[in-house]
Amino acid sequence: MFNKILIANRGEIACRVMETAQKMGVSCVAVYSDADAAAKHVQMADEAVHIGGAAPADSYLKGDVIIRAALDTDAQAIHPGYGFLSENPDFVEAVEAAGLTFIGPSADAIRKMGLKDAAKVLMEQAGVPVVPGYHGENQDPEHLAGAADTIGYPVLIKAVAGGGGKGMRLVEKPAEFSAALDSARGEAKTAFGNDAVLVEKFVAKPRHIEVQVFGDGTHAVHLFERDCSLQRRHQKVIEEAPAPGMTPEMREAMGQAGVRAAEAIGYKGAGTVEFIVDASDGLRPDRFWFMEMNTRLQVEHPVTEAITGVDLVEWQLRVAAGESLPKQQGDLSINGHAFEARLYAEDVPKGFLPATGTLTHLKFPAECRADSGVRAGDTISPWYDPMIAKVVVHGPTRAVALESLHRALQQTEVAGTVTNLAFLGALTRHDGFASGDVDTGLIGRDLDGMVQAQEAHTEACVAAAMVALGLDTVEAHTGFTLWAPLHRAVQLMHEGEVVDLDVQVEGPDRQIWQFNGAEITAQRRNSRWVIDGEPMPQVAMSGARITVFDHYGLAFDLVDPLDRDASAIGDSNVVEAPMPGLVKAVFAIAGQAVKEGDRLAILEAMKMEHSLLAARDGVVAEVLAEAGAQVEAGAALVRLQED
Repeated sequence: MFNKILIANRGEIACRVMETAQKMGVSCVAVYSDADAAAKHVQMADEAVHIGGAAPADSYLKGDVIIRAALDTDAQAIHPGYGFLSENPDFVEAVEAAGLTFIGPSADAIRKMGLKDAAKVLMEQAGVPVVPGYHGENQDPEHLAGAADTIGYPVLIKAVAGGGGKGMRLVEKPAEFSAALDSARGEAKTAFGNDAVLVEKFVAKPRHIEVQVFGDGTHAVHLFERDCSLQRRHQKVIEEAPAPGMTPEMREAMGQAGVRAAEAIGYKGAGTVEFIVDASDGLRPDRFWFMEMNTRLQVEHPVTEAITGVDLVEWQLRVAAGESLPKQQGDLSINGHAFEARLYAEDVPKGFLPATGTLTHLKFPAECRADSGVRAGDTISPWYDPMIAKVVVHGPTRAVALESLHRALQQTEVAGTVTNLAFLGALTRHDGFASGDVDTGLIGRDLDGMVQAQEAHTEACVAAAMVALGLDTVEAHTGFTLWAPLHRAVQLMHEGEVVDLDVQVEGPDRQIWQFNGAEITAQRRNSRWVIDGEPMPQVAMSGARITVFDHYGLAFDLVDPLDRDASAIGDSNVVEAPMPGLVKAVFAIAGQAVKEGDRLAILEAMKMEHSLLAARDGVVAEVLAEAGAQVEAGAALVRLQED
């Protein structure tokens, strides 16, 4: 076994690898960018090396600098995590040329699976079923459109070198093909440096089911399946294992297909074979097709660990160190059910717009596994993926595990940035998901019912006001005669609405609040405040922001009565950057007439492209940014003429 390894990654996955490695007695070297100097993974490591600027291209994608860090610290191997250099065969070869061990598959295996079209041909040869489509080399737009006609609409355009939903477009009719192709190619070129695409049949009721495989370079086993059908923008939201409705016959067929795929390329380490499944007639062994193979550890690997009792990172280290597979297929079995929910800093009602901010409070219930790369006080940076944590639960049955997930999300406390926590909670209460009737279109169909803003109920408003005025911390021995004044008023802001409250303090253990014409009593019983008979929820305050941890978190802002700033009124004349990012393209020209909804610019931030649209009809007065510019949140990009 290795004495020391370097983790060529950051955030949650770097922390995850360190937890297992350090338990095994292996020292860990972290690498970090300017933005991550005080990050959690740096603090966890036995030693850390600075590798460059905040942008991934200046740090986490600099393979030569990372290899030099490993050599300088006497590390024997490099674990790539996922993302960044994890599926870069040139990096693998450079690691091995430096005399180090790459904890993962060979460069040859990565290359064989790296291009989707070539991988599908290889899988066909290995007897793995593949989805109908065009995977050829002819990239002429007319030829691709003809292929789509032959396959039959709807079709998916997918980047050959893609992943994570980037460079992927759904096309429902021929008239939309050309524009979708241009858009997919542009995004693929930016993300992967390769604008080649393939065209596949779009399955009407698709489920995304993947098989966890593990190989030693010759033989492979599968650790059963995961269902990743709950997606938005082709990115996973909640994953589970095993897949609901799975039959023994289909599990055997999919598992063996995954093993054949791994053994066909001499796979070594942890990998995932992803299948698209037609669930229109239940789960049948003849209705699943190979999509792609991820030649690395997956984000959702904890649900497999939960149902199998296997530590996949431990297996990675042991096999990379020269050991054989720790278990054979007959030694592996399924125990219970597990879910993983991805908690992100993102604004769901605004189209899952990635968010930034400093986490002023972060707490998870003890009953769940929370894999996180951030702590309270850390900042969600615009440079990297905005994941806060993966909330993982396990139970004896799917129903029990789902209730555990619902409870864990209810008890998760996050403040300092907008999150998708309420959306995740709503998903756990979706009738279709609860019954196991899932497909990749579920969120898109029912999104409106899951993104409704939570109204601030009476108890939450009173709790926020108590903390704002410091009335929640009075010690029992403090006499009410010391209070001055006995009547106090407070004004809060919630979701753009003003909330007015008034309180009469009758003593250290009793307060009478006036809110919306009603009288609410707050009393302290056994050192715990009770509001109108209900226990006071947990509350955190940072500056003027108060977060009540009820209904997945309700945010209030304390209004300064002397503040007369009216700048909050929106200006429909100016198109602003919603977050820090790179201006990818500008389509507006001074003097140009535009309609509401016209795309004026594209901002690239947090690994995604965001179209910036005109808020109204008008004429472009001024273009204030050009393609290639790095801008801050709120920067004016385009200004329209005054009405």
